[in-house]
Amino acid sequence: MGSILITIDSSGLIAILDRRDLHHATVTGILSRERPPYVVPAGALGEITYFLERWVPAVGVDPLLTDFQSGRLTLDCGEDDMGRIRLLVRRYADLPLGFVDAAVIACAERRGGRVLTLDRRHFGVVGREGTLTLLP
Repeated sequence: MGSILITIDSSGLIAILDRRDLHHATVTGILSRERPPYVVPAGALGEITYFLERWVPAVGVDPLLTDFQSGRLTLDCGEDDMGRIRLLVRRYADLPLGFVDAAVIACAERRGGRVLTLDRRHFGVVGREGTLTLLP
């Protein structure tokens, strides 16, 4: 198991980057008390950039790429997490959980369980298993 880091899902990352987001102050406040890097599952990167380009074009992807280049954000979670991702997708098919959320969960579990997310619908259900600590 690696060090305990915060794993960030799409909703949390968009709130961090978009100063107009209602949750921006809350999520940036959480990160201000923690040390980077913050983990973004590699499987979530396409979803995050799509949301930024579509929903927050004024922000765009440059601040996200800058955070990766500076080391504030790091990509993690790959082939070694696929077994857990598959299990989660099958187990929570009725939500449906989906690949990206399952990748965030699998990565976070391996990294200590802390997830920065605004999505309580999916992460709240899985979090009741006791493997996750949801922030905020």
